[in-house]
Amino acid sequence: MELPAVNLKVILLIHWLLTTWGCIVFSGSYAWANFTVLALGVWAVAQRDSIDAISMFLGGLLATVVLDIIHLGVFYPRSSLSDTSRFGAGMAILSLLLKPLSCYLVYHMYQERGGFLGSSQEHNAYQTIDSPAAPADPFAGPEGRDQAARGY
Repeated sequence: MELPAVNLKVILLIHWLLTTWGCIVFSGSYAWANFTVLALGVWAVAQRDSIDAISMFLGGLLATVVLDIIHLGVFYPRSSLSDTSRFGAGMAILSLLLKPLSCYLVYHMYQERGGFLGSSQEHNAYQTIDSPAAPADPFAGPEGRDQAARGY
């Protein structure tokens, strides 16, 4: 099954809106946890090739799934909810329900960037242009490859 092309910015925007509306009812630790993870998502957007940024965002999303379940279970207002409180709680629950799908999509983005079990190709910072094999002595110049290395 082919995954839909979902941009990381769209995932961030949706979770930012839902978290902002969820903060109408739940503040404090709910807001800190979710906005911190969203900041990691902004980092992942800013550095498109960074495996660290996308893995931290994925780990944060997974952690907030557990934290949101605990937070909603402990702090859900049980008595006489106003319409505003019902709306905020509903948005926090909707955000929680969408997070596993977001984790799945972000995991595939993580694999595309070369993360765990992603591409089998090794990503090096330096690669030669003319040949795929690295030279035997990377410090030897073109005229000194056959000569012994000289100490300076």
